[in-house]
Formats: sequence, structure tokens, C-alpha cells
Amino acid sequence: MADSLPQEQRFLTALHDDTWPAPSRDGSLETAGLDPEGLVELFESQLTSRHLDLQARRLQARGEGFYTIGSAGHEGNAAIARAFRPADPAFLHYRDAAFLIQRSRAVPGQTPIRDLLLSFTASSEDPISGGRHKVLGSRALNIPPQTSTIASHLPKAVGAAHSLGLWRRLGGGGEWPPDSVVVCSFGDASFNHSTAQGALNAAGWAAWQGAPMPLVMVCEDNGIGISMPTPPGWIAASMRARPGIHYLSCDGLDLLDTWRVACEAAHIARVHRRPVFLHMHCVRLFGHAGSDAQQAYLSAARIEADEARDPLLVSAGLLRRHGVLSVEGIAQRYREIGERVAREAEAVIRRPRLENAAQVMASIVPPSRPGRQAPWQGEVDATPAPMARLINQALVRLMTRYPHLVMAGEDIGRKGGVYGVTQRLQAQFGPHRVIDTLLDEQSILGLGIGLAQSGLVPILEIQFLAYLHNAEDQLRGEAATLSFFSAGQFTNPMVVRIAGLGYQKGFGGHFHNDNAIAVLRDIPGLLVACPSGGAEAVGLLQEAVRLADEEQRVVVVIEPIARYHARDLLEQGDDRACCADPGPDYRLAVGELGQWGEGRDLAIVSYGNGIALSRQAAARLEAEGIALRLIDLRWLTAIDHDALHRRVADCAAILVVDECRRSGSPSEELVTGLVERGVAGERLARLTAEDSFIALGPAATVTLPSVAGIVARARALLGRSGA
Repeated sequence: MADSLPQEQRFLTALHDDTWPAPSRDGSLETAGLDPEGLVELFESQLTSRHLDLQARRLQARGEGFYTIGSAGHEGNAAIARAFRPADPAFLHYRDAAFLIQRSRAVPGQTPIRDLLLSFTASSEDPISGGRHKVLGSRALNIPPQTSTIASHLPKAVGAAHSLGLWRRLGGGGEWPPDSVVVCSFGDASFNHSTAQGALNAAGWAAWQGAPMPLVMVCEDNGIGISMPTPPGWIAASMRARPGIHYLSCDGLDLLDTWRVACEAAHIARVHRRPVFLHMHCVRLFGHAGSDAQQAYLSAARIEADEARDPLLVSAGLLRRHGVLSVEGIAQRYREIGERVAREAEAVIRRPRLENAAQVMASIVPPSRPGRQAPWQGEVDATPAPMARLINQALVRLMTRYPHLVMAGEDIGRKGGVYGVTQRLQAQFGPHRVIDTLLDEQSILGLGIGLAQSGLVPILEIQFLAYLHNAEDQLRGEAATLSFFSAGQFTNPMVVRIAGLGYQKGFGGHFHNDNAIAVLRDIPGLLVACPSGGAEAVGLLQEAVRLADEEQRVVVVIEPIARYHARDLLEQGDDRACCADPGPDYRLAVGELGQWGEGRDLAIVSYGNGIALSRQAAARLEAEGIALRLIDLRWLTAIDHDALHRRVADCAAILVVDECRRSGSPSEELVTGLVERGVAGERLARLTAEDSFIALGPAATVTLPSVAGIVARARALLGRSGA
């Protein structure tokens, strides 16, 4: 095919050649179970996708379009779309425009050409993202939007598939019909990502044990990831004998073969509730994106060979071979669809775009919905208890009041958690609602995201804060972005409990004492709470579940391990760290501050373990005649800086005690907020942990704030030499 020809002309030129590529498995329409009208419909979906790819590049060249990662070569996934129901949730690869276009045909009132063009041009009228990103998504089509799709959506697809069986156990309900199948597609390069491998393992692990897993994972294998080739045969060899997963393969260039195999995959997943790996062989045309010059890494012969395998040509051959359309009829449809796409593009470029920060940020916070909690009819144990027991009691109430609440995490069921916080919950509520997961934090968080998208509210547990870091993209790139990229149409509300921070005794070292929370605090829309004691833990947890259920928020609660079983506060045996359960209606709203004392000499601002340390330091300082007050932040994001300033403005000095590292810690934001509100630097100081990992043994606390350190810094701030 001549390189000098414009891409849009190459198909028409090749159409009149006598060397059309033949399908790999030549068969009749009857054998494939497809009628002539169905074949034409699939072909038109392919043509529409191709013309949108070409139009996206034209728009970019004119400065009117902003996205050119196309679907050329992958258009066979239109046949996969037709094999599934519109109600089957689909988490799509970014090269699946033909899938979306084909599914649109099954739902009245859809305008996929206009919708995708609005997305290409970042128009605020884009019906899925509101101009925030080019994504393939649609509420009406049950296609939640994905962004990069470098395998990060696979764990939540596993969670969504698991939710279908779970809703059956709960008596029905959810976002999708109970006999649905979850479809998830990705590329051959993404197959090698650890997230993909974890999701595949989780799906097989669950299915191996008999758990329903109606999931079809479509690997669209074009043999190359940007410039890196996939070793021939690697994916098939890796998946053919994968435990718990049924492997199928199809020629994605051949609509009939793809349709036949996709129907088989849908049947296995829907009837037998088993996961299927559908390996679709295809080709990538036009490079990775508009800016990608594939001549730099592919030979001219390879590029020409790939273009000769154009799936549109294979489909044209099928239409002619089966007497459905003539060459001229095929060419006419190609031109007509191209002209329609061009007309729509000229209209779309005049539509409005986002203009200010408020418009961009409008969907970071999801829309609210009616709460679903039942009244509490039990009794409250008023016996003073440490934090771990009070959290356990609160979880019992929450699981009782919210029948759609599900817990999941490693060792939380039969063992009751490493620290006993979830003891006896599985025995009371069953293993389907208190789920013992495999050891994979990406799968735990992905499970929760998928459960949440189905209409459940999950409470997930990450065993230690340090173990979050290998899975944090599930929060950053998936959970917290879904509302933003869908203009609030899709949400995945959830609560993540994380045992963390330092000062605990028994365990030691970095992985069981981690004070790095910056990665959580800078995620837009994510809420982070940290209790300092048992009553605060109950209030924050109960509010977190309300926020997830009613306001569809993603909330992380960092629970200080050192406070779980602490009974004493100021001296050994005083039991002042224990308190009575504040009850089912006690909730601490976002930004609500706690306070001890009214002294005006010194205000100490802290959270978590820092509150206990500061209260011990306060006892010493008050003995020296220093009148102080202690402010408990409770929430480490969405901090109400005006309220904080009002609490401390009349104090002579202000000390921020921060158990997290000096760099990237909450104290940076706190000091900045106070300075911006007129607090002079000479009356303001902070005491933080060092920028260090936490050591093992007796040295475990030497890099952290201490009672002695707080006392010394307070004295210096007040200009006192000390006792």
C-alpha cells in the first residue's frame, strides 16, 4: 500500500485490489450463528470507529482535538460487544471504540459519533466526562469510564464479578442483573503488569475454590506495546493452563471467528459462573497515537504487512464472499459514514469547553444519595474499653444497620485480624460479608472498588500502612478518579481501614511502623481520618460509613496501632485511655476538631499518637504553671483552617506536633494555613518525625516525637528554661 496515500484513502484503494486478506477460519454465516444484517451492522460499527480515529487526527492537526490514541486494528471487538448484553458491565481498553459503538446499537437514543467527538474535543458537553478526559464510558451502556487502562481496572473487574454472586447471597439488588457477566479488556503489553497478574491470580484463586466469578477478560493482542514487541506465543503459553480460568482464542481480524468465540465465552461465564480469558489476536495500525512515529522502531516492510492485515479489509472480504455487499456497496458505506463523522465534527468543535477551576473540579466530590441505614435497636455496652474493642463494637452495629455493608481484608475473618479488631464478626455475619482475602493489597482494594460500583459499601482492611504503598494506585488512579472522569455518574464509595503509624510495642521496624501518609493526603477527593482514642475511632468510623453510603465518598481511616490496646494515658494503671462506647449516633463530621483545656499560654495541635504524647507533656507543662489547650485534628484532609485558627488565635504560642515525617506531613499544611491567617512565625513552631524510616528494637522511637521533645520545644517556644 503506497505510503504517499492519505490513511483515509488506503482502504478504498485496497478495496479494489484482488488480494484481500482472507479470514483465518473460513465458515458460513449459519455456522457462526450470524445473519447478513448482523454482519453488516458489525462492519458499520468498525467503519465508524475507523473514521473517528482518522477524524481525531485531523482535529488535532487543526488544534481542535486533544486525543489520538485510536482503535485502528482492534475493531473486531465490535463482535465481542454484540455477544454480550447491554446490561453486562464492561470495563474497556482505550482501543475499544468499536465495542462502545456496537453496544450503542442495542440501546435506544444513543449518539456514539457525537459523544466520542465531544470527548476528543474536550467539550464540557461530553456526556461521560464533561470534557475532563477522553474516556470510553456511558451510564446507559453500563460502561464505567477507564483512563490509562494499564491494567489498573482489572482488579475492580474481579470485584464487580464477585459482587454478582454476593448480591444473590444478600437476596438481590445491585446495579446489574444477577445473571450478568463482567467484561474487561486490556492490551498484551498490560498483561505483563503486576496489577494484571494479580487480578488474573485473584480471579483464578476465587474460582478454584468454587466462588462464582462470571468474568470475561479480553486480552487484545496486537503484538506490540508502544515500541516493545510481545514475544510470540507468550500470552497463550502463560494462560492456556492457568488454574481456575478457561482459555479461549479468536482471530480478532475475522468478525465471524470473533463472534463465535465471544459467544462461547459469554456462555461459559454466564451459565457456569467461571472466569474466561479471551485472547483476541489483532493488529495495531497508525502507531500508538498521533504523535507516535512508528517508523523509528518498525521496518517499512513490517508496517506494510500490518496494513495489509487491516480488519476492515477482512470484513469487506467476508461481506463480498457471502454475497452480502458488493465492492461498490462497501465503498459507498465507507464514504457515507466518513462524511457523517466529518459533518458531526464540524458541529462539535463549536461546542463549549471547561473554562475555570470550579468547572473542572465540580465532579471530584460525588453527588449525594439517600442513606440506607436501619435504626439501631440493640444496647450499647457502656463498659470503658480500649480502642480496639470499641472499633469492634462499632463494626457490629454498622454491619447490623447496613445490610449492604461488606468487609474484606487479609486475616479479618477466622483470625479476627492481626490485632483482634474484627474478632467474631465473621461468625456473626458470615464469610460472604466478612471476607478473608488473599494476600494482595491491589486485589483487596480492587475488590472493594468493584463491590462499590455494584451498589455495595465495602469496609476494607489493609493490615499495615507500609503494605498500602504497593497498591496505592488503586486509590489514586481508580477509586478517587471515577466520579471525576464520569461527571459523578459512576461512583465507588468505600471505607479503607489501615493499621499504621509508630510507637507500637512488640512488632518493630519499618513495615510494622510506618508514618508516611503524604501519598494519601494529596489525592483529590479522598478523605483521611486518624483517631486519637476509642471514642474518636467510633465517631470517625461511623461518620466514614455514612459518608460512603450517603455521599458516596472514598474514606481512609488510619488507626494508630499503638492505641489499639492501650489502657493507660498519664501513668501506669490509670486506665484513662479507656472510655465508654459513645453509641451508634456519635459521628465526627469532616473538619470537626476536638479540644482539651482552655489555656491561653500554649496551644498544641496534633492527631493520632501525638494526642496521647501531648497530653502527657501537658501534665508536665501545667505543673510548671503553663496554661494550655490541646487541639485534636481528627481529619487529616479537608481541614477546616478557619476553625483551627479560631481555636488557637488567642494563644500566646502554637506548637504543631506531627508524628509523620517532616517532608510531606500534615504539619506543613497546618503551619501554612496559620501563617496565611496572620499567625506570626515567632509564636508558631512544629515538632515532627525525622525524614527517616523507623528502625527495629529500642531505636524504633528515636526518630519520632516524644514527650520530652514536646516539653522541650514548648518551653523554648515560650522562652522558658524549664524546671
